[in-house]
Amino acid sequence: MSFTGKYELQSQENFEPFMKALGLPDDQIQKGKDLKSISEIVQDGKKFKVTVTTGSKVLKNEFTIGEECDMEMLNGEKVKALVQMEGDNKLIATLKGLKSVTELNGDTITHTLTMGDLTCKRISKRI
Repeated sequence: MSFTGKYELQSQENFEPFMKALGLPDDQIQKGKDLKSISEIVQDGKKFKVTVTTGSKVLKNEFTIGEECDMEMLNGEKVKALVQMEGDNKLIATLKGLKSVTELNGDTITHTLTMGDLTCKRISKRI
């Protein structure tokens, strides 16, 4: 199953408390919570390019499954990350105390972020 495509955010749960815990300022959280973000994923075998555009903010990350890489977090911080693939439709990344699980089912991507006992869930549909 290929992740390649463009996906538009449909819904999210716990966005505000999660972003606050990440250290984002309140004004950025308020601006970001109502914007429809577009994720573009290009998969070439084990190599991935992910571009997330939310309003004027563009976050780009590239990684190869099973290899440590540098990633930019939502708060702009650059961290070391390792992305693994489970089955053919689930990406699991661990970066600085944060666990990110991206699962593709048909045309829907469910992105679950967990930090401690706080979880943020974002659901996007292929466009």
